[in-house]
Amino acid sequence: MDELKKANDLCLRGAAKAKALAAFRKIMRSWGLAMPDVKPLVADFGLGDFQNTGLIEYWIANEMTAGYCGKFLFLFDGQTCPRHFHKTKLETFFIVRGKVRMDYRGKVWTMKPGDVLRVECGKAHNFTGIGPALILEVSRPCIVADNYFADRRIPVGGNYRGGGLSHTRGRISPRRRV
Repeated sequence: MDELKKANDLCLRGAAKAKALAAFRKIMRSWGLAMPDVKPLVADFGLGDFQNTGLIEYWIANEMTAGYCGKFLFLFDGQTCPRHFHKTKLETFFIVRGKVRMDYRGKVWTMKPGDVLRVECGKAHNFTGIGPALILEVSRPCIVADNYFADRRIPVGGNYRGGGLSHTRGRISPRRRV
């Protein structure tokens, strides 16, 4: 899983990671849920503000040849996965527990357990936990460089390659060099 190694570069380490995982595990126990026996990613997207911008990911599968990926995404209350899009990754989100404020295609609404959302390629989206929330993501394979973030400080995708992002009428598009 080379992509998993790349994703790990945007994650917390040491005491901060241990603290976040302890809080996460406490919530999972209270919900009576268990996570797969895989190494979790505690992502702060390289911003150093995990409390506000970040999430915990459990990659169950990222099968490049077979063409699918499965992940659990966990958000603490008020924590946001920042606005981004993917050029090649089609995603479907299923809310397992909690509530999520979703921002997609010019609409913002609350998703609750059982709700499903298909996120098309090239469409910017972001989501925030309303209380702790657990999402199942089923998608095309995850390729770290296929994340294009609106926040240019996040060092992956278009930002990592030096292309950057620009905002156009509320959408995110690759910045063109002149």
